[in-house]
Amino acid sequence: MIAPDQFQKAFSRWTKAICSLCSGSVVTVDGKTLRRSHDKSNDKAAIHLVSEWSLENGMVLGQVKTDEKSNEITAIPELIKTLELKGATVTIDAMGCQTKIAGIIVDKGADYVIALKGNQSNLHSDIALFFENLQENKTKNSPRFDQFKTVDGDHGRIETRRYQTCSDIDWLQGKQNWANLKTIVRVQRQREMDRQNSSEISCYISSLGNDAEKLATAIRGRRGVENSLHRILDVSFQENQCRVRKDHAPENLAALRHIALNLLKKEKLFKAGIQSKRFKAAWDYDCLIKILQG
Repeated sequence: MIAPDQFQKAFSRWTKAICSLCSGSVVTVDGKTLRRSHDKSNDKAAIHLVSEWSLENGMVLGQVKTDEKSNEITAIPELIKTLELKGATVTIDAMGCQTKIAGIIVDKGADYVIALKGNQSNLHSDIALFFENLQENKTKNSPRFDQFKTVDGDHGRIETRRYQTCSDIDWLQGKQNWANLKTIVRVQRQREMDRQNSSEISCYISSLGNDAEKLATAIRGRRGVENSLHRILDVSFQENQCRVRKDHAPENLAALRHIALNLLKKEKLFKAGIQSKRFKAAWDYDCLIKILQG
């Protein structure tokens, strides 16, 4: 029976009180579908939530449910407007690659790193072709670019990421349509596992300067939200198995899970995973009170 919009406002006020963003903080905007929240008998689709995740704090800052007849494009601006983001870097996947969204982020005093795909096909093609030509035809007069490389390995998998960034982009068609656009980015990922190799190339636009390492941190934060937020909600909270469907209950329960996750992440004295912390809080009243008090 709780009005979800009022609940979300209260949730945002609470996160502002317990979580502050310092200059350069990475904030990721990403969506997740609550798969079991659909109700076929009443022709109700599963709800989709767009959440804002702070990489440094490991906390959800806010969430908005997308309208059934719309998508993330309309929800992202609404979510961004509710938060204090001055000095932060906001990362968004290709769904949010819209000039309006970039403008709202800059108006909030933040920077952006936005992925490119088919919804901005001309921009994506121009940037991908530029980096290909730059790689093949390096000369003294070539545009100045920066690069950074990371290598990770676990569970028999080795992944190499090469980041290339360039701020000499006066040639880029449509550049003036993007608020404070300064840098274009190409990321080449190569994975080796069980003697099999695979690779992919991604492109991004950003209002940050030509600093490949800083941009790499923001992009890695964007991809890390899957493990830091979505996977924990599914594994530790069994979110995708929750069959609550009536009225506002799915959206409000999702907010409660985010509150619980934030409190558990904030508790640093008990060194354990989220699931172990939940069990300890269930059996140990003192532990529960410490977590609730933040």
